[in-house]
Amino acid sequence: MSTDHDLNAPADPAGLPESDKLDKGVLLVAGVVVLGAIMSILDITVVSVGLNTFQQVFDATAAQVAWTMTGYTLALASVIPMTGWAADRFGTKRLYLLALVLFTAGSALCASATSLEMLVIFRVLQGLGGGMLMPLGMTILTRAAGPQRVGRVMAVLGIPMLLGPIFGPILGGWLIDVASWHWIFLINVPIGAVALTYSWFVLPKDSVEPSESFDFVGMLLLSPGLAAFLYGVSSIPGEGTIWAAKVLVPAAIGLVLIVTFVPWALRRANIHPLVDLRLFKHRDLTIAIIAMALFAISFFGATLLFPLYFQQVRGEDALHSGLLLAPQGLGAMITMPIAGMLADKIGPGKIVLAGIAVITVGMVMFTQIDAGTSYAFMIGALFVMGLGMGSTMMPIMSAALGTLTHENTARGSTLLNIVQQVAASVGTALFSVLLTNGFNSHSEVGPFLGLRAAASQATGAKLQALEAQIQALSPKALVDMADSFAGVFVVATILVACCLIPAYFLPRKKLEVPTDAPPVLVH
Repeated sequence: MSTDHDLNAPADPAGLPESDKLDKGVLLVAGVVVLGAIMSILDITVVSVGLNTFQQVFDATAAQVAWTMTGYTLALASVIPMTGWAADRFGTKRLYLLALVLFTAGSALCASATSLEMLVIFRVLQGLGGGMLMPLGMTILTRAAGPQRVGRVMAVLGIPMLLGPIFGPILGGWLIDVASWHWIFLINVPIGAVALTYSWFVLPKDSVEPSESFDFVGMLLLSPGLAAFLYGVSSIPGEGTIWAAKVLVPAAIGLVLIVTFVPWALRRANIHPLVDLRLFKHRDLTIAIIAMALFAISFFGATLLFPLYFQQVRGEDALHSGLLLAPQGLGAMITMPIAGMLADKIGPGKIVLAGIAVITVGMVMFTQIDAGTSYAFMIGALFVMGLGMGSTMMPIMSAALGTLTHENTARGSTLLNIVQQVAASVGTALFSVLLTNGFNSHSEVGPFLGLRAAASQATGAKLQALEAQIQALSPKALVDMADSFAGVFVVATILVACCLIPAYFLPRKKLEVPTDAPPVLVH
């Protein structure tokens, strides 16, 4: 084991090198984390493309196959709160290897499933591994790079986080077309094997100090609370309203459990709660989490809208919808490394403000769309939004984690991931309901979508009759649907613009190095 910088190089009192460049050791660790993040994030969007295929293969309804997504999300939500404690107790390397094993084994088992029930169970196993990969990855990267370089390493981690939702549908559609649905899971097996081997040799050996006892009460409150709340919220798109019993009952139970956890976690006697809410005493962390919550609601909500518009209004399939979203990813790739470097040098505040302003401009362009808007206009708007996104999400995360001490990094990344997961689910549900309500306000849209669904299952004379009815309703229905999308984009624009308020209070100078930061070590 050796330090990740020259042993003779001058170092500051915290043990960090004077040079703030990303050296070979940090880049090797970043490669490990990015591989894990790619598997975890791509898997969510890749599987979403296969839902229709699952319906046909397993002769199931849309509500039944939705459990392949819901089961994964609930497992994710249940395991994230325990990740911070487990990382401190067992070490980040051991836990990261376990997460990779669970995720890779779950992927292989999913590909071998012969029934929908088996597939859902194996997706839960995947979720247990996937839920640990992101918070552990953030912890490993932050500790490896140190606060002075956290912006740049977060930019590295941000690549799969921003590009996964864009390129997942492309990959999923292509795999199903050229091979079979099994390959949307099998593709994770070789990647997982490489990541496991890579992690074994690259990540530093764990040096675990005697850890605190496990917060069983906190686990019984927070993990099922988050799972129940997210289940209720994730049921909103299918139910079309927040007032359905399937939404209200689990969401209310989950909210009660989460609210009950708060005073428990803040009790003086509870020295080591499952999730340390005392971290909110850090001003920068609190502001960054507020900004992240608002951004996740608007970003993940809008991410739902773009492919739906291309598919429902413009008639594109999942593969071509994904290709049309590629300019957004290209824009993010251009600005992300630059934003990470600048965030380390001048603080994340100014970078995030500029990024949000750029995203708002791109979102405003989408408020003007109709049923015949040129693709050049929309591709340009997506590229502009991508430029802004590359300057926003990861600098916010670096602001949250950059001023935490070494001991608090695992707990801080866990807290950040919980907030992001909840906000993303809320955003997806919110925009689904707004879009559904927009469709319901137009009398032609409902019958039009119903005829389309029926036509996808029909053949022969029945198909011809349905196509004639669709053709008759099409002109007015498509205009009304486009108007509904434009209206929801107005809400998205307002939410994005609201992110400017907390972003204004983010640090506007180089982040201070915590006084207890240890030497940065890698193999």
